[in-house]
Amino acid sequence: MVATDGGNGSGAAAMTRDNIILVGFMATGKSHVGRIIARATGRPMADLDEEIVRRAGKPIYRIFNEDGEAVFRAMERHAALSLCEGGGKIIAAGGGAFAQQLTRQILLDSGAVFCLTARPETIHYRITRGSPSAAVRPMLGSGNPLQRIRELLDERASAYAHAHHAIPTDHRTPEQVADQILRTFDPQYPNPEHRIQGGL
Repeated sequence: MVATDGGNGSGAAAMTRDNIILVGFMATGKSHVGRIIARATGRPMADLDEEIVRRAGKPIYRIFNEDGEAVFRAMERHAALSLCEGGGKIIAAGGGAFAQQLTRQILLDSGAVFCLTARPETIHYRITRGSPSAAVRPMLGSGNPLQRIRELLDERASAYAHAHHAIPTDHRTPEQVADQILRTFDPQYPNPEHRIQGGL
């Protein structure tokens, strides 16, 4: 993985039909940043979790509860294959998708994969908005959510390391993150055709 904390980065993907694929832990801004990039470039935006829900006709928690994780991961893999076909898309993957070896390889083979990163404390704050009584996502359980975030990040670190680029999101706006991704993906960026409004 190329650690990309500023400038154009190295190993930038120049093929205009490559997908731009965003992976990483929950609350790193994948869907938000993806929508900004889609607006800036005119490319279609696809959210892997939303596609799974559309195909299943029910929310993800019900797939897990009623069908099991194995069924969900199979649906996730097939949805990833379908979304990646043809190229030229912005694709946001669920937090656990890139930890699955077969799905990870599909994404890596289909475009430039950017892993959005954040410190555990940043992720915890984004989820709770600084409120100790805020509801947390079911994956974090009923114990100490910050500790659970640290554990999950450790578990997924080796998988996330396969991404082509790592993009830190701490203390940065979604527009700044999107701008850096585009600068890394396209060495000719910015240009008048797809400059992000409100970005850097």
